[in-house]
This record gives sequence, structure tokens and C-alpha cells, in this order.
Amino acid sequence: MLSTRTLHQRLALFTFMRLTLNTPIRMVYPFLAIFAASLNKDVAMISLVLAVSMTTSALGPFIAPIADRRGRKVGMLIGMCIFLAGMLPVSFFPGYITFFLAVMLGNLGNNIFLPAMQAHLGDHTPYEKRGSVLAVTELSWALSFIVLVPLAGLLMEWSAWYSPYIALSVAAVLMIILLLKFIPTDTPDSPEPLTVFSDIKKVLAYPPALFGILTGTLFIIGNETVSVVFGVWMQSSFGLQVAALGAASMVIGFSELGGEGLAALLADRLGKERTIGVSLALNALWVITLPWLGNSTAGAFIWLFFFYLTFEVAIVSILPLITEITPTTRATMISLFIAALSLGRALGDLVTPLLFQGGFIVNAAVCAGLDILALLALTRIRLPKETE
Repeated sequence: MLSTRTLHQRLALFTFMRLTLNTPIRMVYPFLAIFAASLNKDVAMISLVLAVSMTTSALGPFIAPIADRRGRKVGMLIGMCIFLAGMLPVSFFPGYITFFLAVMLGNLGNNIFLPAMQAHLGDHTPYEKRGSVLAVTELSWALSFIVLVPLAGLLMEWSAWYSPYIALSVAAVLMIILLLKFIPTDTPDSPEPLTVFSDIKKVLAYPPALFGILTGTLFIIGNETVSVVFGVWMQSSFGLQVAALGAASMVIGFSELGGEGLAALLADRLGKERTIGVSLALNALWVITLPWLGNSTAGAFIWLFFFYLTFEVAIVSILPLITEITPTTRATMISLFIAALSLGRALGDLVTPLLFQGGFIVNAAVCAGLDILALLALTRIRLPKETE
């Protein structure tokens, strides 16, 4: 296990890295209409970019076993280099194709880096403390909406729509240097042969692993049916412009920050499964308040705040649970889970515009139904007996 000081240093480093990695995908949501106008495309074409980028995460499980067999640091470096490969082209040759590549490779790189990083922390922290440790790194998800997404909006307003990608390219180079310098090499002395399909088959043949993946996939699809169009909904309903949409992203970021804080406080004390179940139930109940709160700008902001707060507690609390379902293939399990989440988001990206034709209330109702199905799947997850 790591010393307390070393653990804190790595948590700070990983949180900074994930802050940058999360930004390219996060900033598309509130500024979806802005990107569409800048690229002379309709909203559906930008939503298609999101959907395709999520499907590329299906490649993650075929790369993740490298982190199980060749070391977590190697896995993190591969993810970071793929991320950089996505940011550079749009920085020099801005257009729809390079924007497409930036979102796609940025998401893929993040989804390869993340399981290697979480497996590294899982290797060095006991399960009973892992909820709070992983919750700290998840602060980056909220902070990207609080800090970097509004900053990206300002850069687009002051300069060009692609200016955030230039800054992200510089940050990616810095992160690769930091990884090389501060994360020790952890390649096994006698590395086992890469058995990609064997490890994937081992995870998928284990029912608790499947139910863990299903739980996350169901409630992530529900969240996506709201996330993809909340910016369009607020812009069309209340006439919000770029700066106000940036403010909406900050509200969501603060709610997610609160959710991550609650997960850090509750997951280890209350229990991971119980914390997930309570937060999903509250999310489903809160969704149905939309008809009463969604009639004014202030009400919409309040609705978004508590919607993302309850969701974030669930998604952060399920991560330590996933890391312990199959300890011997931890990185592969995490990668399959993340890939399933991304494919779930891709499905959500495709169906959300169709649902939105019936009004935002339809999206919210579908979200509530998926939360309930996720609760049912959660009851079928079992951990190894030695963990329990």
C-alpha cells in the first residue's frame, strides 16, 4: 500500500490529468448549438459525433488488458498519447472532420487512461477505503464543468471555436511528461502473455460482473437523455446565450462536486450498494418534478442541480464496487464497464433527439424508468466472499 503522502500526491496528479481529459467531451454538451453553428451543421450532426465517439470506447477492453499484463503506467501513457492525437489535428486544421476526430480520440484516450488509473489506485488501497479515494479523482468530472468548460466558452467567445483544443494539446503534452516523471514503472518481473479475449471472456462469463455493467449502463442512458439536450432546451425555452449556458454548466459542475463529496462521505460508511440504490431512487423521484420546476429559468437551474447531484452520487459510488467484482482482471473489468457506459451514452445520443421531439418531459420520463431498471439490476451484484 502507498504511504499517505504518496497517495495524496498521486490523487492530486490524477485529478489534474482527468480534469483535462474530461473537458473535450464535457464541453460539447452545453455548447452543442454553438459548435453546430460554427461548423455549419445541424444539432443532429453534432449529436452524431457524440454517439460515434462513445462507440469507439468499445475498443477500450481490447487495450485495457495491457494494463493488467504490462503495467498500469503503460496503460495510462497509451491513453494519454491517443488523447493528444485527437487534440492536435483540430488545433491546426479546424473543421468538422477534425472536430469529429478530437471528440472521438479524446473520449477513447480518456477511456483507456481511466481503467489503468483506477486499477493502479485499486492495487494500492484497501476496498473499505477505496470509495473515498476514487471519489477524489472523480472531482475532476465536476471541476471540468466548473472551471474548464466555462473557460472554453470564454476562449470561443474571445477567439475561435477551436481555441480550447489548442490549450488542451499543450496540457496533454504536459501530462505525458508528468506521467513519465512521477509514476513509477510497474511492469511485472515476469509478465504473463497478453490474453485479451481470455480476460474479456472471463469477465463476461461471470454473472455479477454482467449485472454490474448492466446497472451502470441503464442509468447512464437515462442521464444522457437529459444531458444531450439540456443546453438546447434552456436556450430554446429561456433564450440563454453562450455566457448563460456557461453558467448552467457551472451549476451542474457544483451539483456534481456536491455529489462526489457525498459519495466520498457515504459510500464507505453506508455501503456502496446501499448508497447507489438510494441515489438512484432519489434521481427517479426528482425527475418527475420537471413539470413544476421547468417553467422558469431559476426553477430549471434548481432542477438541473438536484438531478445531477443524485446521479453523481450513484456513478461515483459504483466505481469502487466495480473494481472489486473481479480483482484478478481489475483493469479489464473496469474497461468493460466504461465501454458499456460509453455505448450506453452512444445509444442515448442517438435516441435523445427523437425523444426530444415530444418535449423535454419525455426525456425526463424515460430517464426515471431507466433508473428503476438499474435498481433491479443492482440487487443481483455479488462481491467475492473474501471481500465481503
